[in-house]
Amino acid sequence: MSDSSTSYTVMFSAGESSGDQHAAHMFQELQKQCPGIRGMGMGGNKMRQAGIEIRFDSSGIGVIGLVEILKHYGEIRRALRLMKQIVADEKPDLLVCVDYKEFNLKLARFAKRQGVKVLFYVSPQVWAWRPGRVETYGKAIDMMAVIFPFETAYYDAKNVPVRYVGHPSVDKVHPYRSKRDDLALFGLDASRPVVGVLPGSRANEIKRMLPVMLQAVTLLSQRFSELQFVLPQADSVSDEVLQSYLRDCAVPVKVVKQQAYDAIQCCDAVMTTSGTASLEIALLQVPMLIAYRLSPFTYWLGKQLVKIPFIGLPNIIAGKSIVKELIQDDVSAENLADEIARLLFDADYRQSVLLELQGVKTLLGEGGGSKHMADLALEMLR
Repeated sequence: MSDSSTSYTVMFSAGESSGDQHAAHMFQELQKQCPGIRGMGMGGNKMRQAGIEIRFDSSGIGVIGLVEILKHYGEIRRALRLMKQIVADEKPDLLVCVDYKEFNLKLARFAKRQGVKVLFYVSPQVWAWRPGRVETYGKAIDMMAVIFPFETAYYDAKNVPVRYVGHPSVDKVHPYRSKRDDLALFGLDASRPVVGVLPGSRANEIKRMLPVMLQAVTLLSQRFSELQFVLPQADSVSDEVLQSYLRDCAVPVKVVKQQAYDAIQCCDAVMTTSGTASLEIALLQVPMLIAYRLSPFTYWLGKQLVKIPFIGLPNIIAGKSIVKELIQDDVSAENLADEIARLLFDADYRQSVLLELQGVKTLLGEGGGSKHMADLALEMLR
């Protein structure tokens, strides 16, 4: 029987905006190969637009940090209860859990007991902390789809079925225009160096990182009057919040909205916080420094739990320090300015960083993550 006449039902569970996006792209690929396929579950607008029937809108529960999670606890519990009910009543052919680790682990366990196959997309960071979770997840799922090539070894070691599908950013990170067009569009002078300022996408990151980054901008501007500065504004950051900091900065900083990749490709060097942004900058092949500050308690707690020497994804993937990391007390305007100056004007150093970033891009492979996920799901359905 051909797949187009087979009507499979796939249930998705995505709790954050990145998961909503991954699930939407995966479902679009599934529809290409299996037009009769049905999708339903928990997610947001991207999944809805892709044709997945949303039973619980997750836009209100994609929160980070203990305090925020406690505030939304009732809502999160309600979502889990509803999702379990759907699994029990409708017995989908496959449950795809996308990220949103603790919630999806509970849902996966329940689904497994109900005899529903479970595909988990985006592994918890077992290489950074709590490696024991490999076995915990292994008991709750039928297949783990990982996005970093080095993650498969952790699951293989415990005989948990695993497949490397590629990192979703590889397909996503492409500027819309040429660098020349972007420089003209953003009013930047092509003959002068451009420095990018990426203070993060959450309010607490902005509060901790933007003031010190702007102090570094001031220092750099005093030392090298020819520099230009650009700040790609994250969708989650309001104009009011951003302007309240930029108002006090004597140096003009060009703010670019909704075109982060185009803004980054214009840069000769970037100061960024850790997280996916650092990986995206690596894919765009722009030299960077990674700076991060947490509350003293969170930092202390992290030091006890986290077992790897780096916080930046480019360094974690390379397995060595290729991008300078400034953490906690090392985050000072002087240190930031010195490293940016080195990336811009020390030709040998700049070249060596670019070479290492090329290596990271190569390690992440050709992309096609959503298609690989669709192939894997169909394999499990058949």
